[in-house]
Amino acid sequence: MLRRSLRLLGSRSLLVIVQRVCRNMATSEDTSGVAKQVGAMSVSGEKGGKKGGGGEATGKPLELDPPPAYLQSRIEMFDRLKTEYDAMVAAKERTPIKVTLPDGKEVEGRAWETTPYDVAAGISKGLADNTVVAKVNGVLWDLDRPLEENCSLQLVKFEDDEGQQVFWHSSAHILGEAMERHYGGCLCYGPPIDGGFFYDTFLEDQQVSSNDFPALDTIFKKITKEKQPFVRLEMKKEDLLEMFKYNKFKCRILNEKVQTATTTVYRCGPLIDLCRGPHVRHTGKIKAAMITKNSSTYWEGNAQAESLQRIYGISFPDSKQLKEWKHFQEEAAKRDHRKIGRDQELFFFHELSPGSCFFLPRGAHIYNTLMEMIRGEYRKRGYQEVVSPNIYNSRLWQTSGHWSHYSDNMFKFDVEKETFALKPMNCPGHCLMFDHRPRSWRELPLRMADFGVLHRNEISGALSGLIRVRRFQQDDAHIFCTPDQISEEIHGCLDFLQHVYGVFGFSFKLYLSTRPPDFMGEPALWDKAEKNLEESLIAFGHPWQLNPGDGAFYGPKIDIVIMDALKRPHQCATIQLDFQLPERFNLHYITGADSEERRRPVIIHRAMLGSVERMIAILTESYGGKWPFWLSPRQVMVVPVSPKFDGYATEVHKLLFAEGFMVDFDLAPGDSFNKKIRNAQLDQYNYILVVGEKEETHKTVNVRTRDNVVHGEKTVDELIARLKHFREARATEDKGEF
Repeated sequence: MLRRSLRLLGSRSLLVIVQRVCRNMATSEDTSGVAKQVGAMSVSGEKGGKKGGGGEATGKPLELDPPPAYLQSRIEMFDRLKTEYDAMVAAKERTPIKVTLPDGKEVEGRAWETTPYDVAAGISKGLADNTVVAKVNGVLWDLDRPLEENCSLQLVKFEDDEGQQVFWHSSAHILGEAMERHYGGCLCYGPPIDGGFFYDTFLEDQQVSSNDFPALDTIFKKITKEKQPFVRLEMKKEDLLEMFKYNKFKCRILNEKVQTATTTVYRCGPLIDLCRGPHVRHTGKIKAAMITKNSSTYWEGNAQAESLQRIYGISFPDSKQLKEWKHFQEEAAKRDHRKIGRDQELFFFHELSPGSCFFLPRGAHIYNTLMEMIRGEYRKRGYQEVVSPNIYNSRLWQTSGHWSHYSDNMFKFDVEKETFALKPMNCPGHCLMFDHRPRSWRELPLRMADFGVLHRNEISGALSGLIRVRRFQQDDAHIFCTPDQISEEIHGCLDFLQHVYGVFGFSFKLYLSTRPPDFMGEPALWDKAEKNLEESLIAFGHPWQLNPGDGAFYGPKIDIVIMDALKRPHQCATIQLDFQLPERFNLHYITGADSEERRRPVIIHRAMLGSVERMIAILTESYGGKWPFWLSPRQVMVVPVSPKFDGYATEVHKLLFAEGFMVDFDLAPGDSFNKKIRNAQLDQYNYILVVGEKEETHKTVNVRTRDNVVHGEKTVDELIARLKHFREARATEDKGEF
């Protein structure tokens, strides 16, 4: 059983990093098959293979000799075109420019000559060297890339989210260079992710193994010691197709993704790769790095496409941060919900139903208690619970617009020559329920809640415990309201989530996610919806941030990111404003008893817990398996001091069971009294009731906690009254008063 052992780290910058890494571990969308956790590589030299690395473990040479032919041909083309570009830049007029810093101070510079690094160094050499990347007029910009005109300039450090992403992107390029030098092959994608980076490669007749990591470690160290500069070059598409003709994956990207006549590449050492950038100044900025795992995956997540090899890593500008990260990972692993779920007999998964959880009785208690909590709030807040079908004809999803955006993620099948699908969300069905009879304005807002079972066809490699599943339930609701009611309803949703997350002890951050590239509907409606949400957030008074381009395809949304007990972020709740579905389903309400005027309602999609499965995973890890009493799957254990009092222990058990508590009694004849107490504490029973002769005579129990706090003798009636209070108040824990 898990014991309380987590020690939170003090450094603010490291805490930000740890939060990102843990979120990535919990929500990774990689399409891998079997991922191997290793931890074999450290650029700082604190851990890894034998000094000098080499390929001894696998019998492969450290580096291919001769190296792949495409390395030299790429370099020759790059050098030729870079010489032409440098000549063009040299011919540019060096006109005076003004660079405005965040504090309003203006710095003089020269166009096509002064770089952000020059400006930073003019302030402080330490500032310049600790800066990862610049932002010029709000756009990320290489530190050594010349400024071109009057501009605003911000200096971004590793502690900033954008700084981490650039740092990890540059680390991915170093890893890609090491992979080419060791394996050859064809590199595919190598992006930064929340909490590190990865690179995919296509290897015709090879498999990546953890035995390869010491060799990659050695090459990675060489690259960082060489301080290879990251060099940006804009190239024509036809030149790029020639440069990457050996790599069908890069050619696919160019032909299918690049819609402009030119795009950029970046070079470090012999690596030249398609990349928008920007990057750190040189490879020496990566002071500590570690390969975290490798896996297999598919090209662009398509199981019908080529199989690729993926290698993940993490890196830092300081070796101390890597050591602290490792320590945090060890502590977080002790709270892994999959381990606790197994140890506490809460749930399990089976290969015959991948991605669908089997909740055992104690896990089902947690599941049902969470839903009962939400149901109680529904009654207070004017929601009506409905039950809707699980299977719909595909025509429903075509009407809603989901079919063209989401059908690949749905379980589809044919019935009597028509295509049906399991529902992945409730909103289209709720539109049918709204529209099954005429609606009056007096019925609005109509708050329709549904705990219906949902299915989403996640790729098997992306499944991850309760975090990413195929079968799940949400505390899903849709509010049909008039435009004038939007602000009040959004405020009600925000108040609802503040209450729910307060019960769990979670803090949260709010993000306004706006129109994505594949949005559906008219831009004017989107502008109106985004304005409504922005006004509601301002009125709510909680700090929030803009998250451009991350809205749902049918409407903007407020994303809520919670912070658990380990200060790790998780996205669960959502509030989405939708003008599109009412249009697509032609929904109306009548404006008055004597009027035939019909108007269009607005839909607010909202969920507080989000996926109940995902929330259970988060709560399991946040509490470390040490559940608060109201939610606990093991609330009370009754322990007789000797077998003589088994009868009274059974009587006490029956009384508590009748009151709905999760209560057990330990009558095992082979265990000593002290062992029974210890077992109950290790099994995380909130309260342990000891009964003996005195307790039987007075109809009392002797109460102690799993933390060995002794409350002493209480009558059974007093005990039940107090436990009911804990359950109804949803107290996070007994504070010592009983």
